[in-house]
Amino acid sequence: MIEITDVTEGSPAARAGLLAGDLLIAVNDTVIHDVIDYRFAVTERRLKIRFQREGAEQEITLHKQEYDDPGLGFATALMDEKRTCGNHCIFCFIDQNPKGMRDTIYFKDDDARLSFLQGSYITLTNLTDEDVDRIIKMHLTVNVSVHTTDPVLRRKMLGNRYAGESLRHLKRMADAGVSMNCQIVLCPTWNDGDHLHRTLADLFGMVPAVESIAVVPFGMTKFRQHLCPIPAFTQETARAAVEQIEAVQRWSLSANGRRIVYASDELYLLAGLPLPEDDAYEGYPQYENGVGMLRYLMNEFYEALEDAEYDGEPRFLTIATGSAAAPFLEKMMRDLEEKFPAVHCRVITVLNDFYGHSITVAGLLTFQDLLAQLKGQELGSAVLLSETCLRHDDVFLDDKSRADLEAALGVPVIKTKVDGYVLLDTVLGFSDGTV
Repeated sequence: MIEITDVTEGSPAARAGLLAGDLLIAVNDTVIHDVIDYRFAVTERRLKIRFQREGAEQEITLHKQEYDDPGLGFATALMDEKRTCGNHCIFCFIDQNPKGMRDTIYFKDDDARLSFLQGSYITLTNLTDEDVDRIIKMHLTVNVSVHTTDPVLRRKMLGNRYAGESLRHLKRMADAGVSMNCQIVLCPTWNDGDHLHRTLADLFGMVPAVESIAVVPFGMTKFRQHLCPIPAFTQETARAAVEQIEAVQRWSLSANGRRIVYASDELYLLAGLPLPEDDAYEGYPQYENGVGMLRYLMNEFYEALEDAEYDGEPRFLTIATGSAAAPFLEKMMRDLEEKFPAVHCRVITVLNDFYGHSITVAGLLTFQDLLAQLKGQELGSAVLLSETCLRHDDVFLDDKSRADLEAALGVPVIKTKVDGYVLLDTVLGFSDGTV
């Protein structure tokens, strides 16, 4: 039973007489264990709700529009506790964090329900056969961290004796037509080369259930002491991986009519290779995995710039970003200034002294690095930061807030969406960065 903590005033649930404090048991004979059961059950127009109030079981029927929310609130989004990760992956980024970070940094989840709700990736080691039954029954889309399809190697890489056996869930879901997006964290000398070839061959054998595959490079911080040794990527090893992936893409275009597998932006940058053009990303199915994010941002920005007009006052402001995105943003801002000479937006590359310079993405910049490298600079009227720096309640990874940075720098710090249209509007002063 799950406690109902809130009933929206005027909602179907409120009109039917449900109250905060009631304990939800079942909807239309589906026993509710968590949000997945609940969302599956409440899509109907007519809901027969069984609940407990003051120790007595009761039942009511309510009517609503199909797919509308009945108006019940619960203590957590999952209506249950998160399932923590039982793996000890050799490449785990969380294990490479020092003490004193934001509390949420240290939580490892491996929860299929979060895969469905938020797009996070699961390793399958937490799944039971009953969980797979439910995924199949409800036709859920699942994001899977595969890494390798060699059972022995997977046990070693995930540090879990069940990691090889759990691959049977992947095959079972594919056979049942469950849509899956897959991820491979590539570690030099571990799962690259021939191992990558085998993994991709096995996953392509599950197409069309496997809709897309992202290959992203292992990230190494300077705090990686006393952990399993993994060589850092070199330009040569990164280029070999990209060339291998692109060869598979060419074959897949011929065999399947689409590429299906994609290398992340970071892998191209490590390889010193230009990013693919827009059509190579085929709708950006792995955008949230850093696949095509820079290309998409540039496309949006230049589309917006082509139609933009500006006749306002002179503007000077700053974008602070990681070394990966900085060259692209610098070109975008130069082209903006060429069209609108009154607008100057300086791009400052913030090196990641905290984690080490091999960490180049804006989302892993800390308060202390931003402050140290921006303090005393000519920043103009504001500093723009990617929203990826501040995903959790406007707090940086090292537990300082955006307000702290504003106070220390003496200028507003604007959190901007990763959106080319919003970026241009923000630089021109037409948006506050959140539209």
